[in-house]
Amino acid sequence: MFTGLVTDIGEIIAVREVAQGLRRLRIACGYPATSIQQGGSIACAGVCLTVVEIGEEGSRTYFEADAAAETLRLTTVGRWRERTRINLERPLRVGEELGGHIVAGHVDGVAVVTVREQLTDMARFWLRAPHELARFIAPKGSAALDGVSLTVNEVADDTFSVLIIPHTLKVTTLGQLMAGREVNLEVDLMARYAARLSEAR
Repeated sequence: MFTGLVTDIGEIIAVREVAQGLRRLRIACGYPATSIQQGGSIACAGVCLTVVEIGEEGSRTYFEADAAAETLRLTTVGRWRERTRINLERPLRVGEELGGHIVAGHVDGVAVVTVREQLTDMARFWLRAPHELARFIAPKGSAALDGVSLTVNEVADDTFSVLIIPHTLKVTTLGQLMAGREVNLEVDLMARYAARLSEAR
C-alpha cells in the first residue's frame, strides 16, 4: 500500500525488451541503494512495480523493474522512454503516518488533461476520465494522478478538476503537465467498494 505522497522524482535511463510483452526499465533515483530491497515494491507514476535489480551508475542509484503486457497496455508505462521523469513512492510501513489516502498502486486507467488553468503559484487541471471510471470520481473524494494523492474539486460527466498547490507542483511531475498529456489514474478504493456493494443489492 501507498499514500500518494511522492518522495522522489526518478528518471528512466534505459528501456529494453526482455521478452514478448515484457519490458525492463532502469530507473535512476535519489534513494540510497541500501534502502531499496530486491523483490520490494516502488510506485512509479502510480504503478506498483517490483524491484528486480539494484545498482549504482556514477553518483546515482538505480533500480530495475519489469513491466508486463497488461501494464504496458493500460497505463502510460508503455510510452516511457529514456529521460522520462516519473514520481516515485516507496510502500507505507506499519506505524507510519497515512498523510495522503490509501493508494494500491493498481492503476485503473489513463486520464487526459483537457485544460490547465494557471493561477497565482498554483494550477487547476481539468481531466477527462475513461467513461467506465467516471462514476467512481466524486467532488471532495480522492484520486491518484501519476501516483499523487489529490482531492477532486468539481465533476461534470466524464471530466473532473483538481487544484495543485505550489508544493506539489514543485516536488512532483505534475508541474510539467499541459493540455493533451496523459496521466495514470487510480480511483478511490472506497468508492469502488461502495459501488460494488450497491450493485450487489
